[in-house]
Amino acid sequence: MSKTCCIFGAGEYGSLTLTTQQLGGGLIIAADGGYGWLKDHGIIPHLAVGDFDSLGHIPEDTEVLKHPVEKDDTDMLLAVREGLARGCTRFLIYGGLGGRLDHTLANLHVLDFLARRDCAAFLLSEDTAVTAVHQGSLSFSPEHRGTLSLFCWGGPAEGVTLTGLRYPLDNGILTPDFPLGVSNEFGGQPANITVAQGTVIALWSQPQASSLPLHI
Repeated sequence: MSKTCCIFGAGEYGSLTLTTQQLGGGLIIAADGGYGWLKDHGIIPHLAVGDFDSLGHIPEDTEVLKHPVEKDDTDMLLAVREGLARGCTRFLIYGGLGGRLDHTLANLHVLDFLARRDCAAFLLSEDTAVTAVHQGSLSFSPEHRGTLSLFCWGGPAEGVTLTGLRYPLDNGILTPDFPLGVSNEFGGQPANITVAQGTVIALWSQPQASSLPLHI
């Protein structure tokens, strides 16, 4: 069974609410400022990672891995590396969307980083989910509603097949200069995304109560 790592960053949370029980017993890591959100919601992480320039102080009630401000990895990537080192293969990342656009884009790179290491990883907000599919498949249950958008990442994505959506695609190609994959729609049936070559970023409406799709 996959070991889950729940990471909390310094991005926007909106009205998102979570409890330790809802996190399912996974490893909980605060990436710098994410510690503040956890503390406000009565959740003590197993580990806090980063340079703590966003938080403004060093946590004293959990294990801390302090890094210098001048570093190559973002605090989020540092947290991800710790999750990998501790045997996690499934990542739920909160507070990784909104806020500074450069950090949001950096977190999309983190999704690709994990996808290329055969990990299932999701950026989650109060109503949106994002994941990367690298030469694999993503399977949605019939309960999903709303829109689904796809973007190739790092270059063209080839052999892209979409089934169970309003706009199907058979062995297509997504390129960086044309947003063909924007605003597809779920249709109340099982849906599937398959990518033969390259990476696709998938973004969809995700009510908090909905289950996440399966990486295959």
